[in-house]
Amino acid sequence: MNAVISLCHFCELHGPSILFCTQSFHTGDHHQQTLDGKTEQGASGHPLFRRSRSSESGSSAAGGDQKAGSASHASKTELCEACRSFQPGQPNFISHDHEVDISYISTQHPHNPQIFAMVRQACIRSLSCEVCQGREGPIFFGDEHHGYVLSYTFFIKDSHARGFQRWYSIIVVMMDRIFLLNSWPFLVSNLRSLIDELQAKAVVVYEQEQSDRPQRAERINNQVFLAPGDIRRRCGGSKTFRSLLELTSDKNLFRYLHMVLAWILKAGGRRLTEKVLEGPPKEEALIDLDNEEETEEGFIKVSTMTMDPDPAGGVMDGPTAEQDSREEWQDGGPVFTSLHHLRNVLGSLNFHDLAHHALIGNQIIVRCHFKSTLRSFFEVLKTLLPVGCCHIITHSDHYEESFKCNFLGLSPNTSLPGHVKLSEYYILLDIIIPSQSPKDREKVIVEESDPFYGYGILMSSTGSLPDIGPTILTKIQNVLDNENFTQEVINAFLVALKEEWMNKVKLLFKFTRAGSHTDEETERLLLILKAKPEDKSLLKFWITGLSSQYRSHLLTTSSMGALTTLP
Repeated sequence: MNAVISLCHFCELHGPSILFCTQSFHTGDHHQQTLDGKTEQGASGHPLFRRSRSSESGSSAAGGDQKAGSASHASKTELCEACRSFQPGQPNFISHDHEVDISYISTQHPHNPQIFAMVRQACIRSLSCEVCQGREGPIFFGDEHHGYVLSYTFFIKDSHARGFQRWYSIIVVMMDRIFLLNSWPFLVSNLRSLIDELQAKAVVVYEQEQSDRPQRAERINNQVFLAPGDIRRRCGGSKTFRSLLELTSDKNLFRYLHMVLAWILKAGGRRLTEKVLEGPPKEEALIDLDNEEETEEGFIKVSTMTMDPDPAGGVMDGPTAEQDSREEWQDGGPVFTSLHHLRNVLGSLNFHDLAHHALIGNQIIVRCHFKSTLRSFFEVLKTLLPVGCCHIITHSDHYEESFKCNFLGLSPNTSLPGHVKLSEYYILLDIIIPSQSPKDREKVIVEESDPFYGYGILMSSTGSLPDIGPTILTKIQNVLDNENFTQEVINAFLVALKEEWMNKVKLLFKFTRAGSHTDEETERLLLILKAKPEDKSLLKFWITGLSSQYRSHLLTTSSMGALTTLP
């Protein structure tokens, strides 16, 4: 993540101060970087290692993936203990990610003057004017010139401080506003966890000091003896400005901070990836936007895990439901790998009927022992349809109505209701394991190396399909007949073919919503779209797959157009 994360502190002597800073940079591909900022060829090294005139040279060490560089002063003024994370000559922290060749560096201040100016201004604003209600919590501010900032302010207990607490903030500075806002839930949750650890450690030290020597009573007793200008004693003793190491009683605190902040930079950069758009978003992308979940803060929740299309699956009613489910369902069965493979297993005629039913929206019911077989079957078959037309229940122990799903996987012994058997809008496919398919006419004709060798296929439907299928089905069959096309070519062809017909569907939908039209006008439009009468069922079904965003946009523009035509 191309950002700078800094720990800042409000010092009563120096004001807002940068206490600790972690950032990343890419190591050069052609030169080996050394700890003194020089390459093997004697170059000046990365800008982060270039020291100012007031910096001091320090010792360096290396061990595993964590190395050390020299610390430097950020200003000519002497810093107090509360404003210092590295003592003069103390090594900084450097961690190197060998997989992507990125180094994470933690220093007192950024060494690059421009980055230092941005972080310094963000530090001042985070501890002065840019605070949320209660002075604790996250807030966003910034602009395109000085960078955008996520600031999380918090208090640390200190028995010697005025008000018995110190004010700190952790700021994340970057130039990409969209990236920062989309990373808000991730950053806030991890920063909150880090802050909770710091506050818990400080509370332990604070309570121990208060039990040993209560400061509140001592200050009240000594108040009458303080001179008007004795600010240091009024704030609580001679050692008022204490470091964070002392407040938490953890000498390895900054080393731990380096590890946590480096991980946040690494994990934050891998969460979101950019996609190059070569044109307007496809209908599949709009459907994905419809399915996105919005959080309470107004951000979009992104899931990087592949979810099962069936959220729960059906469960049989009765006391023996779980036992029956375990006995009927098995796993480790054969899987379908492509449309070519599915067509070879089913046969050309069966595949034609199955694809025809799928394209016009009839319910596809498959009964099989293996969940993996059902899952692969629907994964392959759904490539024929737009995303919005696919409603899948991968496996269930009871029948689900067609308005819930058009692809349904059932256990082998599940029977269909009577009204379904009388309907012509479904097709039933039974995949029979070798031990239960003794009839030669039911067995799949494939090579012995095929995982479906010895299996049986039985298809049944009470309805009859038209003799001529949709135009898109003919094109798909022609492509599958060509053995010279690879699977990548077939996939690209299917994407282009679906996009072509979805554009026709959008135009037809807009035409029907524009007002009442005669059958002759509708036929004329279909002729212009090069859609034949056998394509009407497909177009009618694919209209249901249009995204809600497109429908809303179309209805809005249609209503605005109607208003403009009023006299």
